[in-house]
Amino acid sequence: MGKMRKPIGMPSRQQILDFIASSDQPAGKREIARAFGLHGADKIALKVLLKDMADEGLIDAAPGRAFHKMGGVPKVTVLRVVDSDGDSVFAVPDQWQGDGPPPRLRVVEKGRRTALGIGDRILARTEEAGRGLVAHPMKKLARGEEMMLGVVRKEGERAYLKPVDKRERRETMISDLGDARDGDLVLAEKAGRPPRITARVTQVLGDPFAPRSFSLIAIHKYGLAHVFGEDVIEEAHKVAKLDLGEREDLRHLPIVAIDPIDARDHDDAVWASPRDDGGFDAIVAIADVSFYVRTGSPLDREARKRGNSAYFPDRVVPMLPEELSADICSLKAGKDRAALACHLVIDKAGKLASWRFTRAKIRVSENLAYEEAQRRMDAGEAEPHLKDLWSAWALLAKARDNRAPLNLDLPERRVQIDDAGRITSVAVRERLDAHRLIEDFMIAANVAAAKALEAKKSPVMYRVHEVPGREKLVTLKDYLATFGVNFALGQVVTPATFNRLLELVGDAEHRQQVMEQVLRTQTQAYYAPANLGHFGLALGSYAHFTSPIRRYADLIVHRALVRSYALGPGGLTDDEAGSMPRIGEAISAAERRAMEAERETVDRYVAAYLSERVGTVLETRITGVASFGFFATVDGIGGDGLVPVSTLGDDYYRFDEGARTLIGDHSGTRYASGMTLPLRLAEADPISGSLRFELPEGGSAPRRPVGDGRRPAMGKRGRPAGIRHKGGKRK
Repeated sequence: MGKMRKPIGMPSRQQILDFIASSDQPAGKREIARAFGLHGADKIALKVLLKDMADEGLIDAAPGRAFHKMGGVPKVTVLRVVDSDGDSVFAVPDQWQGDGPPPRLRVVEKGRRTALGIGDRILARTEEAGRGLVAHPMKKLARGEEMMLGVVRKEGERAYLKPVDKRERRETMISDLGDARDGDLVLAEKAGRPPRITARVTQVLGDPFAPRSFSLIAIHKYGLAHVFGEDVIEEAHKVAKLDLGEREDLRHLPIVAIDPIDARDHDDAVWASPRDDGGFDAIVAIADVSFYVRTGSPLDREARKRGNSAYFPDRVVPMLPEELSADICSLKAGKDRAALACHLVIDKAGKLASWRFTRAKIRVSENLAYEEAQRRMDAGEAEPHLKDLWSAWALLAKARDNRAPLNLDLPERRVQIDDAGRITSVAVRERLDAHRLIEDFMIAANVAAAKALEAKKSPVMYRVHEVPGREKLVTLKDYLATFGVNFALGQVVTPATFNRLLELVGDAEHRQQVMEQVLRTQTQAYYAPANLGHFGLALGSYAHFTSPIRRYADLIVHRALVRSYALGPGGLTDDEAGSMPRIGEAISAAERRAMEAERETVDRYVAAYLSERVGTVLETRITGVASFGFFATVDGIGGDGLVPVSTLGDDYYRFDEGARTLIGDHSGTRYASGMTLPLRLAEADPISGSLRFELPEGGSAPRRPVGDGRRPAMGKRGRPAGIRHKGGKRK
């Protein structure tokens, strides 16, 4: 493999957001590339990354954003109607930071018209059409969805709204403070007209540093629907009383549900029994949500709008009301429950020999935490039905290994809080065989669902994960070259290709950074009725079937199975079948919103947890290096913080773009990705989730060694190269 060198790598999403937030000028693609020293293929990869971030809603509404190729209009965005002459309606982006006037989009409405008027705001899907842009409305937005979320800052007699989003640096003057006080977290609505926009406080949320506030910040920032209407609650109460009717009776089987210890709902339960031929009969029983949530009902409309449940350390924002999600549809031990049962025959090689689906009554024998199930197996205390599950899983695992899916074992942080909402610990979740067992049973059921629907020529809502694009592969090739690892671009890329690369890296200190780079190379999975396979799992047909309590995609798959196999009421309608592309786009966007909200909330909890340790020295690992400093994360806890080059001591630091390192002229001190080092935590901001570190011994602004007779290297426009302060502006 040759001598290892420090990896180059791309900046992470968080590092880009930190740079944009700290820049004192608009930070577009060119400025970001210059700040991180990107050239050639790296700049191409940066363009791809910025487009992904724009599609995910990370930077498309912030000053200094990078616009994707559709002229600065995201694929799903908020528009404001500006012209309506009867048959033609035109709208512009509700927030526009691009050069020149905002683009006009022709609004195309299909089916029932929404009667849009000038000033109305809509959430719309946009696309290019000829030489222009068109917008397809997804929903009309109420005035209350224009809310701004921020913290009140008083300055004398005036008050300002400080945004909680670290990408937005502009404060808004508050014209009506209401009952809010200095330091309160508030919701406010815009008042006035540009350029004199002010904020009017409509709701005081309380102390932004108080326990349980961090998830509220994310919920309001991303507009997650978290309050159910009375009609939805009323219908949930009504359908919860439905009789289960005639079903296959599986209540005699010792079916078990194995979930996280902090699980709030239980979608799935499993059972297996050995066959005489060396294989296993197995059942994956899934909550029969389609029996309770019928197409077009208030419950269904609300579930489709939410798209999925969002999980935070202190709460869950469920897709369905609690009476269903945490009770009637949840597979609780000792309770008769409606289930859609996937009956599997697993051959002795671990492959699926056959499958069938029935509506069933089940009674879970026990709800087990992963840790408890694993403990029983390790201690030899497992019941026979638990041992059978492990034996059946051994076959599934053998088939999985032969299939060679992408094997990335990246750590997942778990925030633990007490009853009062205070953080007790932040740790990496332990990865057990019990986790892998449930994953492999769920994957088997998801494959069976997709193939069963294909056999009936039914519409399928696939979970699509496409092959990585060439631009990202070029970036990976350049990255791996720093390790002396050759990556041929002409080869047919499979998940096994990436697994072999990780084997070459072995247990080197940079293994985690390589895994993260391989992860960044992957495309983002999404939902669609067109089958393009699941690259990461190395599967040709894959759908989500196993979590209908918390994912709308799974509910659609359930309805398709009910219709295709004549399993009773609650099947897929013709309208749904024809709307699958649009539904797929909407729930994919909802999934991305929830993921960002969850991730940001964990970052805020981590920052709050670490805020009590400001001033202490922590063990950290460098995650990225740029000309203006380097980023580091706390080992075992997470968080991403900047160490500005201006704090690195009395030395002149040069940025080596090729090796992605900072090197001191006088001392020879070197900072590179993957290095571990102790750093003092200088700042931890729970509201924004940001961290800032400094060297344990402190330091002053960098300067050239005195009397060495050398002149600093000169950059463009005759300015010294290599020195930048915190915001990235050359001194």
